[in-house]
Amino acid sequence: MLFIEALQPSTVAAVAQLAVQLWPDTELEEMQTHYSELLTQNQGACFLLRTSNQFIGFIELSIRNDYVEGADELPVAYIEGLYVDSHHRQQGLGQMLVTRAEQWAVQQGFKQLCSDVEMENQLSLLFHEKAGFTEAARIVCFVKNLR
Repeated sequence: MLFIEALQPSTVAAVAQLAVQLWPDTELEEMQTHYSELLTQNQGACFLLRTSNQFIGFIELSIRNDYVEGADELPVAYIEGLYVDSHHRQQGLGQMLVTRAEQWAVQQGFKQLCSDVEMENQLSLLFHEKAGFTEAARIVCFVKNLR
């Protein structure tokens, strides 16, 4: 049996463990602090996916007030992160999380849910298309290091 539940103080450690799988360049303590702060701020939400005995995925949402490519109006609900453990993929679980995110966004009064994907992440691109997202734009970002 699967459950989707909102982030609670008791589940911060669990989501932090999953987050470092999604973002391996981050530290566990950094993620624990981030999710603890998310609970106290009213600028987003996080939902965890679990089986009867373990957490296997999450979706993190923010409220973006700055420019978002393709958004019709601001603020907008934004998917900051979506992760399902590799042993549980290809079962529609990511779509379950997106559906829960859509419900949250509608409850908050948003008319759109936005997200982004790195161009080389073909699996995520395909997932977003299957989940009903429409590509808004492709951009290339540049950095010039200065002395």
